[in-house]
Amino acid sequence: MGTDKSGHYPLEHREGEIERLHVQGLALIHETEAMLDRIGVGPGWACLDLGCGPGGITHLLSARVGSAGRVVGLDADAIFLDHARAHRAANVEYMLADAYRSSLPDGSFDLVHVRFVAGTAGLPEALISDAMRLARAGGTVALQEPDMTTLDCYPPHTAFAQLKDALIRAFAISGADINIARRLFGLARAAGLHDVHYRPFLLGFRSADPMSDYLPLTAESLRGTITRAGLMSASEMDEALAGCRRHLRDPGTVSTLFTVAQVWGSTPIA
Repeated sequence: MGTDKSGHYPLEHREGEIERLHVQGLALIHETEAMLDRIGVGPGWACLDLGCGPGGITHLLSARVGSAGRVVGLDADAIFLDHARAHRAANVEYMLADAYRSSLPDGSFDLVHVRFVAGTAGLPEALISDAMRLARAGGTVALQEPDMTTLDCYPPHTAFAQLKDALIRAFAISGADINIARRLFGLARAAGLHDVHYRPFLLGFRSADPMSDYLPLTAESLRGTITRAGLMSASEMDEALAGCRRHLRDPGTVSTLFTVAQVWGSTPIA
């Protein structure tokens, strides 16, 4: 992504990254379904999942729109899309393109959905603008983005705090705002979306839940950015990862994920 209209996604390819995103997606299914219920996605809809990664919510949209509908998953990562294509339904297709400047025609979709792109790759105004371009007049643009301030554990632990700080600073170095959930509603309204809705949620986990390992796994996917920027040395990071995992695996430890803000609204009707 080399233009001023493209974001910069700092998470790196490593063994286990697709599985990390899969586990994350499973944890968010019920809340995502609740948002799609509120929007009213149904049979025959044409839907686009911008920045879908190795699948995103294309499977949820596919089940809702049925054989008369159409779902497109778009991502700039060919490896992610190869994985997604291997598991795709008949009414789903995948496209290799930049989520910030795709070649898809204007007004092609009833729903354009974007999850964890604006907050991790930056340039939210440009992203929302292109999402609105791709939605039909009166169609829906739906956004899901994080607020990392609620990423926490109890009892508190030094290693968890160190990794959280490094994660937030690594994204900031890349020009991203991973606390963007707090201003997402305002960004949607400023972009010109109508009847904008706001639905935040927060998930919590026990030590045995797969998502309890979210922070260490995500920090590992940012290792290059963290160490190159001098936020932590390789040995400091290894020590923090080990300590954090020991704590999160303790049966007495619980953790909370980042807050997710779901924001959606309608594009103007001329």
